[in-house]
Amino acid sequence: MSTAKSRTHKLAGAEMSGAETIIQVCADEGVDTIFGYSGGAILPTYDAIFRYNETRGPKDQIRLIVPANEQGAGFMAAGYARASGKVGVLMVTSGPGATNTVTPIRDCMADSIPVVMISGQVACPSIGTDAFQEAPVFNLMSACSKHVFLCKDADKLEDTVRTAFKLARSGRPGPVVIDVPKDVQNAIRPFKGEGYLSFRGYEERMAALNASRISKPEAVKFFKMLEKSKRPLIYAGGGVINANAAQELRKFAKRFNIPVVTTLMGIGSVDTGDRLSLHMLGMHGTAYANYAVEDCDFVIVVGARFDDRVAGKVDEFAPNARHFAHIDIDAAEIGKVRMVDWAHVGCARQALLDLLAHGKDFKKDFSKWVKHVVELKETHRLNYDRESDLIQPYEIIETLNEITAGEAIVCTGVGQHQMWAAQYCRMHHPRSFITSGSMGTMGFGLPASIGAQLAMPGRTVIDIDGDGSIRMNLGELETLTTYNVPVKVLLLNNLGDGMVRQWQSMYFGQRYSGSDKSLHRKDFVKAAEADGFTFAQRLDQRAGIKTVMRQFVTHDGPAFLEVMIDPYAKVFPMVGPGMGYKAMDTGSFIVPRALPEKTEEPDLMKIPELF
Repeated sequence: MSTAKSRTHKLAGAEMSGAETIIQVCADEGVDTIFGYSGGAILPTYDAIFRYNETRGPKDQIRLIVPANEQGAGFMAAGYARASGKVGVLMVTSGPGATNTVTPIRDCMADSIPVVMISGQVACPSIGTDAFQEAPVFNLMSACSKHVFLCKDADKLEDTVRTAFKLARSGRPGPVVIDVPKDVQNAIRPFKGEGYLSFRGYEERMAALNASRISKPEAVKFFKMLEKSKRPLIYAGGGVINANAAQELRKFAKRFNIPVVTTLMGIGSVDTGDRLSLHMLGMHGTAYANYAVEDCDFVIVVGARFDDRVAGKVDEFAPNARHFAHIDIDAAEIGKVRMVDWAHVGCARQALLDLLAHGKDFKKDFSKWVKHVVELKETHRLNYDRESDLIQPYEIIETLNEITAGEAIVCTGVGQHQMWAAQYCRMHHPRSFITSGSMGTMGFGLPASIGAQLAMPGRTVIDIDGDGSIRMNLGELETLTTYNVPVKVLLLNNLGDGMVRQWQSMYFGQRYSGSDKSLHRKDFVKAAEADGFTFAQRLDQRAGIKTVMRQFVTHDGPAFLEVMIDPYAKVFPMVGPGMGYKAMDTGSFIVPRALPEKTEEPDLMKIPELF
């Protein structure tokens, strides 16, 4: 992405309003799409977008996408950023416009997604007076964003906006909020075309990160641990995706012949069809991934953080591991949950390149271990009731894989459908599985898919959603048809909040509080038709699955397909909250195994050999 060039900007010295300055800096930063909803306090900047586009051809304009709700704008910007790797941008008005974005901003912060939010604010003299549509944006957003600017000085606005983009994309990415009073938007100042605000401590940390390399002594220590290992395992997270390090991770795994498990956010960092790929680990990870974690003796963590969905019982995570190594861009993640034996703070991509270079002469045969994990994949593969008369959600996703061949971008809402998609979707490329990870925000999938499709117009984008999740931002169906965004919305309808029911069934004595009377009066197909979908169908018989789904995926334009699935279908495997992997429930159709009992302190001399 281009940035403003010092001393050479063709508009340097031109008189501009603050609003015009905001848009010009956005254009200089490579912004081609802004998601947002207008209102009084941000109208000057919306007007600046209109006037900017008036003087440019279609290819050079900044596209403005208006959602049904500001929360939708936030998730659209997030989907755009997640799919493209660029900074997503949203623009909202003051008061409720800004407060409606708290959830997507926190969602971006939790998953390290680079977005810039520009919010209008009441004029400087009115701040603190409880003026109409005033809200303490700085206070609210400080708790859930990477940084917040309240720009009351018109002379600093240009530098502030440019700095916001720099902060959003640098180091560990995240959301940055700029709150701009209306009088600052209207103030006239000469445009400089250059300049940033100074953050000495941050700049020093970024310089150190950019210069960070794995030294020879560090590499020697790493490879000594790898030499001692018989069963190494790579545990890859969203940091690999954010660092654009997927290719390097794949080279590393192949070069040293080491199997890989991924987090929810790390899906796509390795090709799910690769022999070394064990797919997702954790609470709803594959049985074979979790068994591999139980069996390994060296865990190499890249861009992941031992979150509670992976290491619910930290002292029992990888109980046979003699060593842990951890690579992460954020020093705060090292040792935060689990102490490690070797760590490197720096860019994952560069770290993997360094290890590949230092290890060019390393030789160790892990083929027996790889053979073992391949057998785990075969023996404990994902499975379900294939004889049921009811439509099984797993079959739907397997059919989707056949049609898309793993080349689609899949976005999801949150719930059972999210986990089924994570387990069963075939993913060949990074930035192809887009979901709300740490926050688990229902309503994420539909708006995020709009952002992803606009970012990647040449890709097929599918929103796999649930009836509970899609309700929360259902208004964005109209956004799809208004802008003719060709997203395919696949609704897996189980007539209720399936994940809530599953937990109540398994851990709350089948007391279905709040889920005993599911919301199921809505006719989603009619709703889609009312919003202008020319393809809006319901599938309720297994016989028509392949035909209907192919018509759905290949439809020219936005398409909506509601599939009435088995309301009792569950997500398995399942590791209960706060439990270790030895308590994993594989359900009725996935073959389990008896795990060895865990001692308080593993006796390394008594660990059973696998070969």
